[in-house]
Parts: sequence; structure tokens; C-alpha cells
Amino acid sequence: MPRLQGVGVLVTRPVQQAERLCALLEAEGAVAVRLPAIGIEPVPGAHEFAAGPMASQPFDLVIFTSANAVRFGAALLERLPGAALAAIGPATARALEAAGRPAAVTPAGRFDSEGLLAHPRLANLAGRRVLIVTGLHGRELLREELTRRGAHVDIAPVYRREAAAHGAAELGSIAARLRAGEIQIITATSAETAAGLLQIPDADLRRELERAHWLVPGARVAGALRASGLEAPILQAESAEDHDLVAAIVRWRSSASGA
Repeated sequence: MPRLQGVGVLVTRPVQQAERLCALLEAEGAVAVRLPAIGIEPVPGAHEFAAGPMASQPFDLVIFTSANAVRFGAALLERLPGAALAAIGPATARALEAAGRPAAVTPAGRFDSEGLLAHPRLANLAGRRVLIVTGLHGRELLREELTRRGAHVDIAPVYRREAAAHGAAELGSIAARLRAGEIQIITATSAETAAGLLQIPDADLRRELERAHWLVPGARVAGALRASGLEAPILQAESAEDHDLVAAIVRWRSSASGA
């Protein structure tokens, strides 16, 4: 029997990023229910960003904070022929590889701003120019800490997150499946995704979201969920990588069944 036979998983990633996780879940026998919590859209004019700063002096390091940053900011690479590239995690590194510019810097173990800041290549950037390619209104930790270390930091916001639109019938169906116990796991692979899901304006669905276990990639997202008032059980995967999310659900299933 497949290891996740009978397990329903609510996959809340944006449409463009959900399919690989859904495929892995379904290969293990799970039922993947898609409900994107946020949408990802390009920032108008992002490719014309910083014409002055980018032309005045080369950047020493360009940091991409997500695969979406590569997706919407890849055109900037043409203006950065000699810069070393950094990726915040494996998915971002794969996106850069596919764009033809492999990352020279990736964190080990922890795939977030804190993990990247721990890399030796970022320890001594005093006087160096750094460009952070990221989403609009993202975390400020990288910029603040690299500035504190003496780097000259510019930001290129190339995409924005928007609340996903859902009809009443779709939300009602999800709430009913949660109520019936057909969905046991809710994925929240970023704080923004978690917030987007909890802010869906459907009171019935919000109540039913407490019925399932929530799966997150680390303590920061778990903390954001608790701060939002969520009381449901929270499971933590080793990372936001698809295979780590599936592995965490398999561990939960084995523990819950006594296997």
C-alpha cells in the first residue's frame, strides 16, 4: 500500500510552484487538494531597475532570495556579467542553473536569510556592492545585516505577492472536506503563504482550518502561525523542499498509525 494512502493534503503554494509537490504526494498515494493562498505577479518596470546604480559600478555579489526572484528577475543577469551569484536555497539555485548562471554561494543546512548570512563568503563584505533580487515588501534581514557588515546594498524588487481569489463554492468545498476529516494536512511553506491562507475572508473555512495538522518548513513560519492565533497542531519539515515536505508527512503518518 502507498505510504500516504488515504491522506488528504491541502497544497497552498502559488499555482506555478505547486505541481511538483502535488505530483510527489500523489505518487505516495495522497490526495493533493490545491488551494493557492497567494498569487505571484511581476513588479511593473522591474527590469529597468537601478539603471544608474547598475551602470555606475559593478556589483560584487547578487543575491536571489527565491525561485520567483529568478523567474521574474532573470533579465537582470544580462547586466551583471561578472557578478558572483548567491541563492538562498536549493530551489533558487536550480532556477539560476536553469537560467545559465549557477550560484557561487548557497547556504548549508538552513535555507533562509539566516542560513545565507552564515556563509563565509558573506562574512566580510565591507566596501563591496551587493544587489538583492527579491519580492516587494519582503524580509529586511539580509539588507540590514549586510549593511551593518559594511556592504553597500541595493534592492531590486521584481515580484509582488497578492491575495489569491477564490469563489464561495470552492471555499465551501474545502471547509466541508476539512470538517469531514478528508484533509488532514495543510501546507504553509512560507510566512506569506500562511498569512494569505488565514486571511481568506471566509469565517467557516477559518474555523475548519483548526481541524488539521499544519506543515511548515521551520520555526519562523511556525512562530508566525502561532502569533496569528492558530491553535492547530504544527509539524515541521527539514526545509521547504518538496521531498522534505513529503518526508515529514510520511513520518507523521507512520507515527500516527503506530508503524
